[in-house]
Amino acid sequence: MKDLAEKDNVDAQYKLGCYYEEGIGTEINKSKAFKLMKDLAEKDNVDAQYKLGCYFEEGIGTEKDFKKSFYWYQKAAENGDEVAQYNLGECYELGIGVNKDEIKAFEFYEKSAENGDISAKFQLGYCYINGIGTEINKEKGFELYNEAAGTNIRINLIESDEEIVNDLDKVNYWYHKAAENDNKLALYKLGEFYELDKGVDKNERRAFEFYMKSADQEYIDAQYKVGYIYNYGTQIDIDKEKAFNYFKMAAKGGNVDAQYSLASLYERGEGAEKNIENAIYWYKKAAENGCLEAEKGLNLLSK
Repeated sequence: MKDLAEKDNVDAQYKLGCYYEEGIGTEINKSKAFKLMKDLAEKDNVDAQYKLGCYFEEGIGTEKDFKKSFYWYQKAAENGDEVAQYNLGECYELGIGVNKDEIKAFEFYEKSAENGDISAKFQLGYCYINGIGTEINKEKGFELYNEAAGTNIRINLIESDEEIVNDLDKVNYWYHKAAENDNKLALYKLGEFYELDKGVDKNERRAFEFYMKSADQEYIDAQYKVGYIYNYGTQIDIDKEKAFNYFKMAAKGGNVDAQYSLASLYERGEGAEKNIENAIYWYKKAAENGCLEAEKGLNLLSK
């Protein structure tokens, strides 16, 4: 592969970049992956342009730079890449690397959906149902959900998503449920699908948006997830103070993972002043709720 890449074989250069990024047949070298993708992107290779957008967004082989990420997504989108078109829509919707513009977001989701991107069809449906960049049209939104999943779900006949086998159908079910008034569980479930790469492509930023909307409605597990992403995020910037605040909310609500995470932050003095007494308190709470790791932390601090 390396020999072909050195002979300016474009496909080989792209694959070699991916191999360096993922450590396939070689050690991981994200700096080399970035250099190869940058060289190809500047030669107008659409796949590399999209990849370079991802690299700048996530800080792979380079510093995070949302404006440069937007620039390369835009280049790839102009060359017809439907995933880049979706990502551009997300940039405009959320104001990442560009001024927020919901109308442009809608337009790019629409282009991507027309080119067959499933995530774009779901998001376009969500825009229609919630009036993001367009007038509310719930009928059109539900049509797009069903088109994305390739099924015509009849939500009134389904009592639980446990009746559904296919992950994509489950995504469709929860998108339908999210259109209802009491939708904090549905929003949380959608966050899980995007976080865990189930039914739809993994997308931490989209997962975070759904978790945040659920957390805003005081859904405890979603508060933990928002804290988790702030604590460990890749697409979302790490913010230990915000992680601490969300863990604290969820811990008080009884989420055992949040109780353990809060204790860890108190122990290390991250997001708040170091406080061993509080760390012991929350390790004890988590241990009482069955967390084995919390028992270890408690034993270490109690010596």
